[in-house]
Amino acid sequence: MASLVDVLTTHASQQPDRIAYRYLVTGDCDGALQEITYARLARRSRAVAAWLQDRGLAGSRALLLYPSGLEFISGYLGCLSARVVAVPGVPPQGRAHNHRALTRMRRLIADAEPAVVLGGREVVAALDEMARDLPELSDLPRVVTEDIPDDAADGWRAPDLTADSVAFLQYTSGSTSAPKGVVVTHGNLLDNERVITERMGHTPDTIEEYGGELVLSWLPMYHDMGLIGPVLNTVHLGLTTTLFSPLHFLQRPERWLTAISRFRPHTSGGPNFAYELCLKHATPELVDSLDLSSWKVAFNGAEPVRAATLRRFTGTFAPAGFRREAFYPCYGLAEATVMVTGGSVDTSPVLLEPADAAAHTGAADAAAIGCGRPGPGVTLVVADPEQGVELPEGEVGEIWVSGASVAKGYWRNALATRQTFRATMAGHEGRFLRTGDLGFLRSGELFVTGRLKDLMVVDGRNHYPQDLELAAEMCHPALRPGCTAAFSVDAGVEGELPVLVAEVAPEAADEAEKITDLVRAAIGDAHGLAVHDVVLVHPGTIPKTSSGKIQRRACRAAYRDGTLSTVGAPATG
Repeated sequence: MASLVDVLTTHASQQPDRIAYRYLVTGDCDGALQEITYARLARRSRAVAAWLQDRGLAGSRALLLYPSGLEFISGYLGCLSARVVAVPGVPPQGRAHNHRALTRMRRLIADAEPAVVLGGREVVAALDEMARDLPELSDLPRVVTEDIPDDAADGWRAPDLTADSVAFLQYTSGSTSAPKGVVVTHGNLLDNERVITERMGHTPDTIEEYGGELVLSWLPMYHDMGLIGPVLNTVHLGLTTTLFSPLHFLQRPERWLTAISRFRPHTSGGPNFAYELCLKHATPELVDSLDLSSWKVAFNGAEPVRAATLRRFTGTFAPAGFRREAFYPCYGLAEATVMVTGGSVDTSPVLLEPADAAAHTGAADAAAIGCGRPGPGVTLVVADPEQGVELPEGEVGEIWVSGASVAKGYWRNALATRQTFRATMAGHEGRFLRTGDLGFLRSGELFVTGRLKDLMVVDGRNHYPQDLELAAEMCHPALRPGCTAAFSVDAGVEGELPVLVAEVAPEAADEAEKITDLVRAAIGDAHGLAVHDVVLVHPGTIPKTSSGKIQRRACRAAYRDGTLSTVGAPATG
């Protein structure tokens, strides 16, 4: 089959009455449910597709702005069914007329140049208000796909799709002045679904054992891990999957575990912080009420996997039937569609104790967790990032990946595509994706140790230090432009926490407390981040390269060592 459109057509024909998705409207198992069968899913997708086709939009982009729910899935598959390139975006939430939401929307529209916005009724109403402050949005047609009648599906024409046809653009979640849309083809999608299926043990026997109900997810559908994993693997295999909103999970993390206990999936997961949230809400009464024995793949990815989290989660929820072997660290990125490596089902994660890990990571107080092995057809090499040559096993270098899951490149960004997707290596055929992540291999197992660049991952979201530095520098005239360093520090079970170090004019020393408060407020408003620590230092003391670039790693090392030349007393959050 050439695409997931063909796969959906087959399921709608062979098992029309099977539930494809079950959505917990309130996040509670005993609350309202929405369900959609494969026949209905195909018809709703075709209705959206026919609407797009009738307006001559094949080949153009459609910006998808939906809350979590079934309508997003119909809209996304509708785009694929019309040969329209889907562009999932973060929908406005609540009163989203703030600077951060408008800036993000403006950058996305400018880069993707969508021809239409598809969304739910409440989102489109919010967009109508936002259009007053966002001229780029005011000229775009905005369509409530729920209002497209079912009968429109009768006019649908099957698109001419090939493996090289572009399916969607996945924009990275970090806030940056130059957003990059990863160009994912239909061939990339099908190949990565094959990788997910194999690595996570979604075999025909397992599907039969679980009655086709393998997956449960609260992950955002507009991000790669939530979309390509739970949502699209469902269509790929013809499963029934239970979904609910990430907002409902964040409000009450125990809903996730309660839903697993109720619907008994094989596979469910999230970033490391999600497991920590569950631990914070783990009362004896909750543990006593749960049965987690069906949970075979508790995947953990998108941010550093913590050995302490795995130990504590297993210890806390073992009385509820959770097994250490269920923990499933994995590694992936949007540029490789999503999944690159994963563990083995029913096998404990590979752990290097601190003394052993220190030889690779340089951190003497932290264990290292293996993120599994490459999926079938995926080639993973650890390379010297400067020389572009393969490093021996055990040496830390940049992770390079090749295979049919590696995306086409960045949307309309030839330079970044060439730098990231076109690497070559002696002794290996074809081209490699340079991930920008650092790691090493040991007996075929990948250990991820950090990032070649300074991207920060806080609570599962990407943040670029340059953006935080700019927000800080603009909040007070005493802060010296180009003399600010943002980085994250590892706070153990709390995950990565952001720190801001800024050079300040000597005459402003008496205002240190006020400046610190302004920095916190500026970064909180612009990026939704609570800064762990703000440190003001004397002019000329932040480490820089000979060409004047901030050396964030050196600044982080000085912060950890307590050798920064501070002005006044540093404020700790």
